[in-house]
Amino acid sequence: MATSVAAAARRLVEELGQHGSPQGAVAAARDLSAAAEAALQAAVDRARAAGQSWREIGDVLGTTRQAAFQRFGHPVDPRTGRPMTRVVPPGATERATAFLDRFTAGRWDEVLADFDDVMRERHSPGLLGSGWAQLVGMFGSYQAMGEVTPVPAGNGVVVDVLLYFEAGEAMVWVRFDQEGKVAGLRLHPPPP
Repeated sequence: MATSVAAAARRLVEELGQHGSPQGAVAAARDLSAAAEAALQAAVDRARAAGQSWREIGDVLGTTRQAAFQRFGHPVDPRTGRPMTRVVPPGATERATAFLDRFTAGRWDEVLADFDDVMRERHSPGLLGSGWAQLVGMFGSYQAMGEVTPVPAGNGVVVDVLLYFEAGEAMVWVRFDQEGKVAGLRLHPPPP
């Protein structure tokens, strides 16, 4: 693992040098990113095998224990005893980004259309607008959204995205089911 990370890093350094090509640098950076991600997964697996809790791992990663588990855990379906999928469906990043754009723009009817049946029953445009107004009241006007990176979670995917306001930040956690419908939504403080 360490050898592949070192080799990818060396290739990137060469491609970023005088004689490297821009396209070669992009390819090398992609390969380094993939090698680093594999190394991070292996390091988390090693930490878990050594008895580290998901909270401790989340603290090191600057995230919650739930987000750490969702990204690096190996969940087993309690009904079958088989490992659950760890694949992010194609288009999940775009779908999540589009949903969050509608959410942060306050287009509540469109947001509700993205919800699954259970979420739609529990929410209304007024309830969603009220929650958003509370955030704006605490942190000022909405400015921007952080990186959207879906991770596998059970039989769907989740995103935990930093939202930037004029006087602070908040996180929005969204769970998408297998059909791409929003099956969970929570606003929470960012990690310290």
